[in-house]
Amino acid sequence: MYKIGIDLGGTKTEGILLDDSLQVIERKRLPTPKNRYDEILNTIYYLVNDLSSKLENYTLGICTPGAISKKTGLLKNSNTKCLIGKPIKEDLEKKLDKKISMENDANCFTISEATMGSAKNHSVVFGVIMGTGVGGGIVINGKIHHGRTNIAGEWGHHTLHQNGKNCYCGKKGCVETYISGPALEHRWEELTGKKESMLEIVKNLDSPQFDHWKEEFLDNFGTGLANVIDILDPDVIVLGGGLSNIDFLYSEGVKNVYEKIFSDLVDTPILKNKLGDSAGVFGAALLT
Repeated sequence: MYKIGIDLGGTKTEGILLDDSLQVIERKRLPTPKNRYDEILNTIYYLVNDLSSKLENYTLGICTPGAISKKTGLLKNSNTKCLIGKPIKEDLEKKLDKKISMENDANCFTISEATMGSAKNHSVVFGVIMGTGVGGGIVINGKIHHGRTNIAGEWGHHTLHQNGKNCYCGKKGCVETYISGPALEHRWEELTGKKESMLEIVKNLDSPQFDHWKEEFLDNFGTGLANVIDILDPDVIVLGGGLSNIDFLYSEGVKNVYEKIFSDLVDTPILKNKLGDSAGVFGAALLT
């Protein structure tokens, strides 16, 4: 059975067609329309029709920013705000006349890395997204673990600092408000007065403020992931998102995590992803 996966991202929407051996037959990318729900639906519709034009039968999975609420069937917890409160799964199934499997980006990332990537052959996998936001997914024995209310893995909204920074979710001190890309860039600007991207910041090794910025980052990263390990005790953690390319997370970052874990044996592998920014689209295809 052919598989089509669609990854709805903030800047690009990607589609992929796989055969039954999970080999790539075709892939396409289009810009994601900004804050225009109907045009986002049309973009996905176009990609699916293009990729399936020569097929008689296929399955379809879609990776979204945010999750479908079990209570309402509407999309929630999305940083693409025009999707919040929308019946995107229902609308696309009507538009395409096709049954769809749909998961958030962290779950798609985790299932792809557990099946084809760095976490292959591990039973309990925790997948981390660190980029514009901070998210997570859990895969147990090859299946996504959703939890009772479909929020399993959402470590980005654990409270890291009581009465800390305001988060868009309405709480204070969430992990996301300290170790997401925008949060780290904002903290750098507070310390230096310079507005720089993460790519530029991590080159500032000789800056007197860099050590302080880095120490805060590592401490928050270490506490956040140590809490996850204390609760879930996964076989492996895989890092994804733009910040996963920061080398010191796999040396000093891992050391900081290990120092905070409540155990006399600390050896949880914390690995870089294998599939890069294709993890979402592969994960979408693997949902079916």
